[in-house]
Amino acid sequence: MTTAALSSDLVGTVSEAIPVRWTKKDVLLYACGIGARPDRDLEFLYEGHGPKVFPTFASIRGGAGPATLAKAGVHVDLSKILHGAQSVQLHRELPPEATATATGRITGVWDKGKAAVIDVETTVVDDDGPLFTEAMSIFVRGAGGFGGERGPSTDGVNAPPDRAPDYALAFETRPEQAAIYRLSGDRNPIHIDPAFAREAGFDAPFLHGLCTYGIVGRAILATLCGNDPARFRSLEGRFASRVELGDTIVTKIWRSGHGTAIVSAETQNSNVVLSQASTTWIA
Repeated sequence: MTTAALSSDLVGTVSEAIPVRWTKKDVLLYACGIGARPDRDLEFLYEGHGPKVFPTFASIRGGAGPATLAKAGVHVDLSKILHGAQSVQLHRELPPEATATATGRITGVWDKGKAAVIDVETTVVDDDGPLFTEAMSIFVRGAGGFGGERGPSTDGVNAPPDRAPDYALAFETRPEQAAIYRLSGDRNPIHIDPAFAREAGFDAPFLHGLCTYGIVGRAILATLCGNDPARFRSLEGRFASRVELGDTIVTKIWRSGHGTAIVSAETQNSNVVLSQASTTWIA
């Protein structure tokens, strides 16, 4: 449940500047969490070759989302929330170690009837200037009906063209994928505790949305950027469905312009899990 009345009046709430820090160990653990393998991703997994940092690491190092909600007086029951959408825009390549500050801002509060959606944007800055901007939408079940606007329609946004994708790359997930990924910071028990998952209305624990997002980012990096993180600029998308532990995620990519592409991801059963997605890179 929430402890503050949801309304559009919360839009514009800004958090305090929050210290953000990461080390090589953090980026190596994240790489393991999103399924990187030494035979194809050694430079992301081994400090002797860097390490390079997967650009989607930014999605877990914003850090200001919970603080921004708390500043607005919003505290949400973990069993009621789902990650609705995510975007990351990199202003430069992420370093393997950093000390920075993050500032969050609520950019939208929407009434979906039986649920509410809260949009939070975070900007991370270090001594050299802006590093990245990330934004997420939080879907809060049971928190709608407060009389707010429903929000803009996203129908048709980033719809895949009616042709075969230019690239399709499959990465399998492992039964322990969520157990590894949660060590990067998302400790929501819905992804590991069967009893908690059932209490929340699910048959069993399932993969974090941001782990799916990171796996899709791996595919984009490999196909469009030659595995060079300095070429990656952005990825946005909506979480359309759950990924069950052990599923294979197939990322499909359609070039749409110079350095732009439409993206969709689905499981081996053609169940779309990331939709309305797009990416940009230095072509």
